[in-house]
Amino acid sequence: MKKRAIGYIRVSTDEQTTEGVSLAAQRAKIKAYCTTKDLELVQVIEEGGRSAKNLDRPGFQTVLDLVARGQTDAVVILKLDRAFRNTVDALTVAKDFDRRGVALHSIQESLDTKSALGRFFFTLTAALAEMERGLISERTKAALQHKKANNERVGKIPFGFQLDADGRKLLPCPQERSVLARIRKLRKRGLSCREIAGLLNQKKTPTRNGQPWTGVWIGRLCCEHLKVFADVQ
Repeated sequence: MKKRAIGYIRVSTDEQTTEGVSLAAQRAKIKAYCTTKDLELVQVIEEGGRSAKNLDRPGFQTVLDLVARGQTDAVVILKLDRAFRNTVDALTVAKDFDRRGVALHSIQESLDTKSALGRFFFTLTAALAEMERGLISERTKAALQHKKANNERVGKIPFGFQLDADGRKLLPCPQERSVLARIRKLRKRGLSCREIAGLLNQKKTPTRNGQPWTGVWIGRLCCEHLKVFADVQ
């Protein structure tokens, strides 16, 4: 009889449109892998818009439950980081699978924890992957700190600012600062965010994206741009 297998596929929010890691692409590669390895793919657990920073994910908890109930002989993932983001989680799960006689297959790394050599490379790969993610995180934080120290753009341009001619540094935007000043005055008078939005639309006050003002947007400006409001005189 063929060994039973369940697949696990995951994307985080910012990866859902990225070529090569979409849910459909992962599903197709897992199906092809199971055919090649003569595994019977009985189910594919799908996890959309979830990070793998820990194991507290509904989809992966379903995988663990199926393994605990003896419903599969193997778990197949496209890549190690689809299931794990740190070495401890990876090793803990792999040890539990091994105790239950369940193999963990990672297609991209060519890993199969059923053998001693496979478990060794699994441990090594998990540790190297965590180290790489740590280094990337450190470099990213250093780059962002450098940009902030030099008043360079970091992320989206907040309302009330504009980029300089080089497109690198943030400068005050007089037109939007004028709008912020007006919102601040209206808020001091006790007007609600919805009432302020109505007045701005009535006066045909332009927005950055050309869409009408809304109470939600006004409220967001008041909450997210407190420093900007404080700077506006």
